[in-house]
Amino acid sequence: MTLEQTARDTVEAVVVDDGLLLLVDAPNGWGLPSGPPELAERPQATAARVVYELTGYLVDGSSLLEADGETVEGPVAGPSTVVCRLLSDTPSAEARLGAERLRWTPFAEAIGTGLPEAVRQYLEGHTPL
Repeated sequence: MTLEQTARDTVEAVVVDDGLLLLVDAPNGWGLPSGPPELAERPQATAARVVYELTGYLVDGSSLLEADGETVEGPVAGPSTVVCRLLSDTPSAEARLGAERLRWTPFAEAIGTGLPEAVRQYLEGHTPL
């Protein structure tokens, strides 16, 4: 993959905190925070940056998801999906989206929405009992 190809891909962030998933108001309904990487930026760094820019929350961008919902350390084909842990309880005032355009959704509810299959599988495997 060239640096030019990397810059065109989208990175989706799966921000989780205590059984809740962060969703943002998107053109096609509620979805994951997402955006393009900057030149030579790793997916984990892109996810953390995009979440902060959109929502004002600090996250760690820790693990890539494979198509089967498992986390991996190396590159993954297709759009990158990164599992992120929340590091701040309150968003920065610098966020592009206001509080009315953010929603913390219980995993069980989020699984029934139009999330990518790998994300649904991940949430199903991590749903609190």
